[in-house]
Amino acid sequence: MTLIHLTGWDVLLATALLLLLAGITLRLQLTVTRPLVVAALRMGVQLLLIAYVLEGLFASNNPALVALLAAVMLAVAGREALVRQRRRLSGFWGYGVGTGAMFVASFGVTLLVLTALVSPEPWYGPRFAVPILGLMLGNTMSAVALGLNHLFTTASAQREQIEQRLALGEPYAQAVADIRAESVHTGLIPVMNGMAAAGLVSLPGIMTGQILAGAPPVEAVKYQIVLMLCLAAGTGLGLLVAVWSACRRLFDERDRLRLDRLTP
Repeated sequence: MTLIHLTGWDVLLATALLLLLAGITLRLQLTVTRPLVVAALRMGVQLLLIAYVLEGLFASNNPALVALLAAVMLAVAGREALVRQRRRLSGFWGYGVGTGAMFVASFGVTLLVLTALVSPEPWYGPRFAVPILGLMLGNTMSAVALGLNHLFTTASAQREQIEQRLALGEPYAQAVADIRAESVHTGLIPVMNGMAAAGLVSLPGIMTGQILAGAPPVEAVKYQIVLMLCLAAGTGLGLLVAVWSACRRLFDERDRLRLDRLTP
């Protein structure tokens, strides 16, 4: 199959569609116009930069450079997860809880996929390692941001109920069990929706990309199923680590609720 190359005019047409949406939101006096345009600009610049970086990585196949890029991706993902929380843990904890959870889950599952499932040669080859890690980090980042945001905002809103349960002798884990469960559910909604709609409502990106590149549909589906299952597992594990760690941080050693550890 011949690869279809996009021209500058194709990019301009896609840009015009985005600008049309931005114009409509501006006309309706919605507050999403500026964030929408800024996000689109960031996306374009970041993707162009990573394209040149990947070309250099593919040429060198240097594991040290792959590890460096992976560290940068993790650091940026941690920041993005942090800034999307209306309330967050103050100090380094705000950054460390989410970033640590993403490191444990995303890097662990990516390593498993590369060494036991996809098994490229070498296993750390950037052509496979970087895209798969990016998928893992992107999904886990969104789940962690949603889950922690729900945890902190709900705990703040239900402070009196939590303290009443603590006063009745319940341990902290039991006093926030319902909020913790709802936080995990909230974080996993995008992942569950993506799996439930795959094949009926949408053709996921991995499968679509392989089909456009000329791969047989059945082979593309196999890759999609394996990676979506691994994405769901990695995202769920990262979310669980983040929510459980954040819950522990919300209470001191005497099981007292410490909302002063959150930003205003």
